[in-house]
Amino acid sequence: MNFKRCTERHAMRPATLTGLGLALVWILAGCSSGPKDPTADWSPEKLYAEAREEQDAGNFDKAAKMYESLEGRGAGTILAQQAQLERSYLLYRSGEKAQALATVERFIKLHPTSPAIDYAMYLQGLINFNDNLGFLGNLSRQNLSERDQQASRDAFQAFKQLVDQYPQSKYSVEARQRMAYIVNALAEYEVHVARYYFRRGAYVAAANRAQQTIQEFQYSPSTEEALSILIRSYDRLGLDQLRDDAERVMRTNYPNSAFLSGEGVKSSTRPWWQLW
Repeated sequence: MNFKRCTERHAMRPATLTGLGLALVWILAGCSSGPKDPTADWSPEKLYAEAREEQDAGNFDKAAKMYESLEGRGAGTILAQQAQLERSYLLYRSGEKAQALATVERFIKLHPTSPAIDYAMYLQGLINFNDNLGFLGNLSRQNLSERDQQASRDAFQAFKQLVDQYPQSKYSVEARQRMAYIVNALAEYEVHVARYYFRRGAYVAAANRAQQTIQEFQYSPSTEEALSILIRSYDRLGLDQLRDDAERVMRTNYPNSAFLSGEGVKSSTRPWWQLW
């Protein structure tokens, strides 16, 4: 009798546990279920069209999420590639520079033969070119030449790659214009630094920075002031021969320069926000 009862008791356990297991699965399924994705049944074409509508309406966050979904659903298609580029642009417009760059750089790496590769290179340059100046930069109306130039150099390289590889691209014309602006900004930055060193008596550093400007950006408008800083730095250092050589170059190339009479020397007055 005891054996029978024991057998019956153990025989009931699998059925009971199975029932509890099913109930537990049902409860967990109910708890984990969330709101249904309204785009789940949409075709890639419809999802792209809707994302474009949201983008045109200014709903960048919503459109970016749709494009991200489309990248997965239409993987390997031209539409998915377009969605990736659109998402990168929207991230850039929303101020998410790091994510925008990561997205477009991934596109360039994965799709080097894409029909839109020229636009991807242009977009890569554009994201860096319009790097946010930040709070202090906006307050002080800081010039592009007066901040760290790494983003500008990265932008220049992206535009240069576009122009070199796809000279007939419709984006190459604007890329060339932006490259010219960046070159002048980089040259002005070097002069800005040279001027900073000169004002603080670091004449060797000032001369080196001015010389670098002249060598790298000889056709930039900033070359004129760079020569002036070079002359004055050599003069303060007592390097008369180098000073006279630099002045001879200055008079040959800029005979009417205001810097020769001292009228072109920039004021040393610093804006209120500049702590050094």
